[in-house]
Amino acid sequence: MVVIRMARGGSKKRPFYNLVAADSRNRRDGRFIERVGFYNPVASDSAEKLRIALDRVEYWTKTGAQLSPAVERLVKDYSAKVSAAA
Repeated sequence: MVVIRMARGGSKKRPFYNLVAADSRNRRDGRFIERVGFYNPVASDSAEKLRIALDRVEYWTKTGAQLSPAVERLVKDYSAKVSAAA
């Protein structure tokens, strides 16, 4: 089964997460199919904190991918922000 989840990167105490579509049997930071965005929780005010390719997330969910709870929350917040800006 394909899962859209966060893969942790960055250094110690400076997390950076890639939002990836991966096989659920692979490790959290292991092999993935496609990178669909990123989340930087410690970004400064001027830096970009979150970017998601909503079209790719929609494609993967239509093909049967599940969103992890954290990614589901981020996608919901990001899509509301994008629709408000447009």
